[in-house]
Amino acid sequence: MRITVKGRNIEITDAIRAYAEEKIGKVVNHYDQIQSIDVVLNVIKNPSVSQSHTAEVICKFVSGSVKAEESAESMYASIDLVADKISRQVKKFKEKQISTSKNASIRTDVHEKEEEAAAE
Repeated sequence: MRITVKGRNIEITDAIRAYAEEKIGKVVNHYDQIQSIDVVLNVIKNPSVSQSHTAEVICKFVSGSVKAEESAESMYASIDLVADKISRQVKKFKEKQISTSKNASIRTDVHEKEEEAAAE
């Protein structure tokens, strides 16, 4: 699993990269099927925009992906917010995967019942 940190209109320092990798890396504890995580940090250079720092995370799984985006007044705050948000979404995605794998399809249930009836 790899974490990629990119920046738009901002120079990614080692401190910001390490902070983002630390916070977003905790998501791996929730679900082990994660292939890669892409973090895009963006700064809007317009003085009239109050929440000019945006963090976007795309978490790619074997069977899909999850995307989260948050804005705040500082880059560290936006990373914190998006880390919490992506963590909740990964947990929800995992629960959906588990619940759909436990519940069989209606077609397979009907087909199995027909086979049991024919065997008797």
